[in-house]
Amino acid sequence: MHSGRGLKCECTGREQAVALAQMEHAMKDNPVFGSFGRFQETPKAEMPPDMKAAFDFTMRLRGEVPGPHKIWICNPKLSETIVPTGAYYQTKSTLSKAEIEIVTNVINGRWLAAYSNYEHEMIGENLGHLPPEKVGALIANLPTSFDDPRQQVVYELATTLAQPHIVPVVLFQRAKNLITEAGIVDVTVLMGWFTAVSLTLNAFDVPSNAVGLKQ
Repeated sequence: MHSGRGLKCECTGREQAVALAQMEHAMKDNPVFGSFGRFQETPKAEMPPDMKAAFDFTMRLRGEVPGPHKIWICNPKLSETIVPTGAYYQTKSTLSKAEIEIVTNVINGRWLAAYSNYEHEMIGENLGHLPPEKVGALIANLPTSFDDPRQQVVYELATTLAQPHIVPVVLFQRAKNLITEAGIVDVTVLMGWFTAVSLTLNAFDVPSNAVGLKQ
């Protein structure tokens, strides 16, 4: 019985290049792929009225139609219920930007969506002003800690819920004392929000370098 050891590839460099070119051509023409992962965006000028209304509504609240919103507008009624929640976390949350990014990177890491993990690794560092090694630990589910007591309890609460584990009374009381019950609700709903984000991106197989249509 031949073990296969020592076998040499019979393909020439030219044959390999041709095969790769054929694969790339097949992937480009495959109807599974769209303009944003598997999703084929509709140019704004061609959108039906309800989709265009959802697009414009998102633009008014967010100033852009980012990431999963590109996909959500294909379900206009649902999109219009989702957008205000994301906009809330941009301007009105009881959590600081650093705390929001701690929660976001924990739950993104849990759901393994390439696009949102890459995006919020950058946002966590640049806008949340979190050290890169801590952001990396949040995504990779590695132990880390924060000097700020609020950030620490937000981290502990988010990681406990993402595992998932029961939130013990002692942790709940610390969170209540430090970020209040309103802050606890901010954490839990934010985790639900980014679960929706991540699962949408996963279902549509959106890669980390996706751009989508400029419109």
